Amino acid sequence: MKNTYNRRRFIKNTATVAVGSVLLNTVAAAQDNALLTVQQLPLPYSFGSLEPTIDTKTMEIHYTKHAAGYTKNLNAAIKQFNIKANNVEDILYNVSKYPDLVRNNVGGHFNHEFFWRCMTPSFAPLPEQLQKKIVDDFGGMENFKMTFEKAAKSVFGSGWAWLINEYSTQKLTIITTANQDNPMMDNQPIKGNPLLGIDVWEHAYYLKYQNVRADYISNWWKIIDWNFVNQNLTKSFTC
Repeated sequence: MKNTYNRRRFIKNTATVAVGSVLLNTVAAAQDNALLTVQQLPLPYSFGSLEPTIDTKTMEIHYTKHAAGYTKNLNAAIKQFNIKANNVEDILYNVSKYPDLVRNNVGGHFNHEFFWRCMTPSFAPLPEQLQKKIVDDFGGMENFKMTFEKAAKSVFGSGWAWLINEYSTQKLTIITTANQDNPMMDNQPIKGNPLLGIDVWEHAYYLKYQNVRADYISNWWKIIDWNFVNQNLTKSFTC
């Protein structure tokens, strides 16, 4: 099923003026028959703002090398395969039509733009609406956290753990994806609108945590932007 959820409206509603069109207006407005161009947006905080949970050097390398590489390579793949999609989401929703080169880089680009905005140096309590939804679908915050951590730890090799609003049930669900896949891709067994996602590739945590992924995951709760997660929950979409 193709998700027709209006990401541009999501961006307008959730972005700040300073950040601009946050999530996936990482694309230039495409004219008719023009190739899509994607952009890496500035971080909404400094490299060192998430210390001590995520160290400055890891953030700098992650953003300027790994994530920047996906954006650069996605633009090259768009040119190579003459992709004239309206936006990044159009590629994600139909990713099975494209070669793995496109799949890997469109996922890497989107996932990182989303990941940066899942985090904040400014603590805020869990919004009431999100808290109620977590209680309804997981039985409470502790069970949600335990389930999410278990999923994130279980990823073999490189990948992601996600909290999603599942398209078919409209319930919160926790899933994992391999490499740079994400829940909006049409080739995923469980698809949904992402609310929260953690990068568990080793480059996301290894300088500080070495091989102890579990410590990275457990500390990550300290920097989650629950307002961003809640905003994702309230956006309308159709299947």
